[in-house]
Amino acid sequence: MSDYTYQKTEKLKKKAEIDLLFAKGKWKTFGNLRIIILRNHPELQSGGIKFGVSVSKRYFKKAVHRNRVKRLLRESYRLNKALFTESFGDKTVAMLFWVSNEMPVKFQEVESQFISLCESQKKSKN
Repeated sequence: MSDYTYQKTEKLKKKAEIDLLFAKGKWKTFGNLRIIILRNHPELQSGGIKFGVSVSKRYFKKAVHRNRVKRLLRESYRLNKALFTESFGDKTVAMLFWVSNEMPVKFQEVESQFISLCESQKKSKN
């Protein structure tokens, strides 16, 4: 049975982890999604997956719109967590960004880009 939760332990919140992610992480872009990943790093304190989302105020001036996009990004991660783990590994810290000023019309649009991002990572890993 799949685990469709996004637990508190999975949320990327520590400033030290975020700073380390930006200092030593690798960027990958697909469509309107951009992700920064750091895998199996010795300085990471957590053993499992840590995942966060961010939407720039530059693209979406209103908080309502930023929050909507963040909800869509978190939901696409939550529903496709197994694919994410398979693609990036189970000891990964990642932050996902929406890098477009166009509001996604449907959730399926965001989810399909997230799945494509994970699958492109899986292909490049093999």
